[in-house]
Amino acid sequence: MDVTPKIALFARYPTAGKAKTRLAPLLGDAGAARVHRRLVERTLATMRESGLPFVVHHTGASAADFAEWLGDDVPLVEQGEGDLGARLSQVAPPAILLGADIPALTADHLRAAARALEEVPVVIGPATDGGYYLLGFTQAVPQLWQDMPWGTDSVLAETKRRLDDLGIAYSLLEELDDCDRPEDLARWPELTA
Repeated sequence: MDVTPKIALFARYPTAGKAKTRLAPLLGDAGAARVHRRLVERTLATMRESGLPFVVHHTGASAADFAEWLGDDVPLVEQGEGDLGARLSQVAPPAILLGADIPALTADHLRAAARALEEVPVVIGPATDGGYYLLGFTQAVPQLWQDMPWGTDSVLAETKRRLDDLGIAYSLLEELDDCDRPEDLARWPELTA
């Protein structure tokens, strides 16, 4: 099957006190927002390098503010209301959902996800914290968004269980670390430089 998924990056505007708040005890509100800004910019550069189409689903500021920050050439869509599942469910297939908190993400990971979707309807990039950093799909799977324990270490296991129960084949990418907590920053000192 010939599938060209669109990468959907979910990004918050880097406002102090509103972005990467779990890093604030170590870095302060402004420092945590700076790390978030760098992560989003890094992820955007990786998406561009992949050669795949992309769009940024934004929240926390207007589209004009995002365009001023990221550039006028970046396609923007408002995330909308509701919990994470409600916002993710608005993305139409084929798509690759992505967050901006994976410093080790490369264009090769994104291209590998797109290739996997030529073989299976779902691809998952597992994160070491029990969640996932990427979820790609070629068909609507509303069961993956409803009543998910977001922000816990059981998101990946629950996602796989639901896919197994539905009989939907999936592929797993390389496991990567995310950058959410102060102790995570030790692996990426350049984010705070």
